[in-house]
Parts: sequence; C-alpha cells; structure tokens
Amino acid sequence: MMAPIEETEDGRIFHVHLVSDATGETIQSVARACLAQFDRVHPVEHFWNMVRTGRQLDLILEDVRANPGLVIYTLVDDRLCHRLHDECAQLNLPCISVLDPVMEGLAVFLGMRGDRRPGRQHTLNDAYFDRMAAMEFALAHDDGQLTGDLHDADVILVGVSRTSKTPTCMYLANRGVKAANVPFVPGVPLTPHLAEVHRPLIVGLTKDPDSLVQIRKSRLLALNQGTPNSYIDPETVREEVIEARRTFSRQGWPVIDVSRRAIEETAAEIMILLSRRAQAGGSENQAAQFAATGKAQ
Repeated sequence: MMAPIEETEDGRIFHVHLVSDATGETIQSVARACLAQFDRVHPVEHFWNMVRTGRQLDLILEDVRANPGLVIYTLVDDRLCHRLHDECAQLNLPCISVLDPVMEGLAVFLGMRGDRRPGRQHTLNDAYFDRMAAMEFALAHDDGQLTGDLHDADVILVGVSRTSKTPTCMYLANRGVKAANVPFVPGVPLTPHLAEVHRPLIVGLTKDPDSLVQIRKSRLLALNQGTPNSYIDPETVREEVIEARRTFSRQGWPVIDVSRRAIEETAAEIMILLSRRAQAGGSENQAAQFAATGKAQ
C-alpha cells in the first residue's frame, strides 16, 4: 500500500501520523518546521502522544491502515519502535524516527548509550521549576505591573501597544527566562524604575506603523470598539512609533522590529542578545546563563 496523495487545485493533501511517547511537543515542532518548507502541501495531521503500551500502538496502527500516510515518531521503547517499523514496512509506508539519528550521534560522541526512558526531558527537575517561576513572574509583571521589582527580571520589553510584548514574554518564560514588559504610551513618562535597573537586559520592540494600525483596528473590532480614535489614526500611530524609537535610542537599548517576525523569532533574537551579553561578561543574570549553556532549550 502506498501512501496516497490527493492532488487538488489548492495543492497536495495527505495524511501524517505523529507518534510520541511523551507530550509530543518535539515531534509537532519538527514536523511542522519541515512541512513549512514545502509549498502547496496540506497535511491532515493525526497526533498521538503518551504512547507507551502495545495496546495504544494497536489503536494507532488501526488508524494508519484506515488513513495511510507518512508516519513520524519519537519513541524510545525499542519494542514499540520495531513493531511500528515492521507494520509500516508491510503497508509500504514511510516511517521516520526523529530521535534516532541524534541519539546515535550522541552515543558515539559520548562513548555511552542513553537510558531510553520515555518523557525524561519532562521530569520535575530544577529547570522545570525555573520555568514555572518564570511564568508566574511574566504574568505578575505584564503591561507595566509591579515595576518596583523590575530588577528581578532577566529581560524587560518596552514597546507601544500591540507589539507582541505579552506573548513574547510568555514564550521566553517557557524557556526559563524571567521577562517583564512595560508599555510605551505617548506623552506618558516611562516608569522611573527602568532607570534604576542594571541587571536586566532592556529591549525596545517596534513595528511598522501601517501594520500596527491594522492590528489595532482588528483588536478594537474584536472588542466591539470600532469608533475611530487616535489609537488607530495612521499619522498619530506613526508619530507614536517614531517617539518610541527615539526614546530607545537615547537609552541605548537594543531594538527589535517585530513587523515581519513571528513571536518565536523575536524571542530567539532576545536569547541571542542575552547570550552575547553573558559571553561578554556584562551580566550574571540567570537567563543569559541559560541561553549560553543551552539549558533554556
């Protein structure tokens, strides 16, 4: 049986089975990152996580037979791996391991074998509790709250409204970085506490005024507040962005333009800044150490 691919006017449609013995975050990220490199493909995703028994694998194989397609997996149990491969071979379906090439490379490099225990990366270790603490910090210090203890942050984001400050902070928190954000409001002085902090990295976020206007209009529409005002006036927004950038420049803060960046890309750029800062010896903050050593991955 060959995995069928349906050709349509919009592109190619096919089934993809993602099988994981843990939460499945790794396999989803890898599969989607790879599939994004192909134009006009529309995978029908079948997601299976916490797969650790033969009975669970039985149910998956039933669905694979009913909806044949590409099988990608992150399983560390050799018995489950072999069985999945054997079944896919009988069905003449591709079966790809995400972890095996990396595990084999590490085994050769380290001269030892891994334990191959499912979900080991999600154990409740210090890194896990650091991430939880960072999440709580980001929530407590969102949109200019609790500015009196900004010195406890690893990074502080400053930007005008709708520059993705909050979601970027939450993404960073999930990697163990304690992030706070402070809004830049035209005509309103920034909190004086920003001038008092020395340990955190302060980053200014900016955005193309035209796209900012569109995003703000959509926001007002979602809140049933469609009346035009200075918040969405193109010329006013343009002046707002210019004023913010001038302030960032005066303070000597690095600036990231988020106009054509996904949140993940913005966060990655911030992690690079933290890493460079740590390598230069300019900070001893926890987030920079995480970025430099890879513990935040």
